[in-house]
Amino acid sequence: MRQSLWHRMDLLARQLTPSMLTLALVIIGVVPVRLLDFSTVVPLLPLMAVYHWAIFRPRLLPAYAVFLAGLLQDILSGAPLGVNALVFLVAYGVVLSQKKFFTGKSFLILWLGFALVAALAATLHWLAVSLLNATLVEIRTAVWQYLLTVGFFPAVAWIFTRWQRAFLRLD
Repeated sequence: MRQSLWHRMDLLARQLTPSMLTLALVIIGVVPVRLLDFSTVVPLLPLMAVYHWAIFRPRLLPAYAVFLAGLLQDILSGAPLGVNALVFLVAYGVVLSQKKFFTGKSFLILWLGFALVAALAATLHWLAVSLLNATLVEIRTAVWQYLLTVGFFPAVAWIFTRWQRAFLRLD
């Protein structure tokens, strides 16, 4: 009985890993970085998690966890409530629809795919915030955030790949 309980707890912890890592990246991502004279710009770290887990372990990062990560991102970053939740869910849906294409591809293809998904996400985020504010928001901030996000992706993907190999058993 005791081994069974520990085994179940271990399995639950492993299954919650993608969701918890995504939420941790939301929290880490609200730490501001000053870049030249632009407003505070940070890479969209949770988008990297959504992309990675949607390709490699979508069952372990369900849509409701993506939605909650987006809401938390909105609350902590001061974005209009629901914008990041929408952006993350759209990105998640796009990646899931292309999962078969990405499976087994080289890292370069995965990175290029992420660059496209991040461009879609940045554009959608910019449009949604502009619409909700009834004015065009400064585009330079969105461009810098996009560039930082795409630039940070290899490091985060490397960490996720190592984590996945070390802690997540094959389904």
